[in-house]
Amino acid sequence: MRWEKLTTLEIGALDRSIPVILNIGAIEQHGPHLPLDTDAQIGAHFLRELDARHHDKVLILPPVVVCASAHHMDFAGTLTVQHTTLLAYVTDILDSVAAHGFRNILLFNSHGGNQAIGQVILESFGSRHPECQVAMLTWWRIATDALLTVQESPFGGVGHACEFETSLMLLIDETSVRRDLIPGRSHVMTHEWANSDLLRGGKGSLFRTMAEISGGSGVVGDPSLASAEKGRIITGIVVDSLAEIVDSLR
Repeated sequence: MRWEKLTTLEIGALDRSIPVILNIGAIEQHGPHLPLDTDAQIGAHFLRELDARHHDKVLILPPVVVCASAHHMDFAGTLTVQHTTLLAYVTDILDSVAAHGFRNILLFNSHGGNQAIGQVILESFGSRHPECQVAMLTWWRIATDALLTVQESPFGGVGHACEFETSLMLLIDETSVRRDLIPGRSHVMTHEWANSDLLRGGKGSLFRTMAEISGGSGVVGDPSLASAEKGRIITGIVVDSLAEIVDSLR
């Protein structure tokens, strides 16, 4: 169910144990071949699929689509807010949800730059609302082992505007993908301890801008290996895992 599509009476009649989900995404550059709203579209896609399966068992909030993308600001079109702004804004939304009595709240993240501040939101809100069960999930982290079996590129081939994100966009909205501009592999590695990709983290974190990580291309990974069928497989894996987690919250 979509929060904004219900009436106040319908919201008032709901069981307060129903999981309430807020997607946090991004509006930022995704290389030469994907639209700026790629992360927002991917998050919305997964939640549409979840809603189709569990329509009366989940309550999906309007998404927050402009989030923490300062590391992409070398590229035209990127929109961003400060971490403190996102913390305040998302927390205010969750405070509203809690004020209406809902107890199971889930942040669903579809942008890598939101992970750190998402954890702060989780801890800040959770410590002030002991009556609530609050969690945060990032889509590529909830089914890593299964997603690794889908990846065709070697280490570093999934990251940003990559094999996975391009596959998902070919499934979600093929017309938005500029097929003639899909590039090959791009990923500038650094210290061994800091190297990572979408599915495999490094031993530590080293700040680099997206321009540095991508060698100026805006792409981290290998989108040339993308396909709509791969996007369909990724969707099934992620939504299966998401549905299982959401069910556990009830």
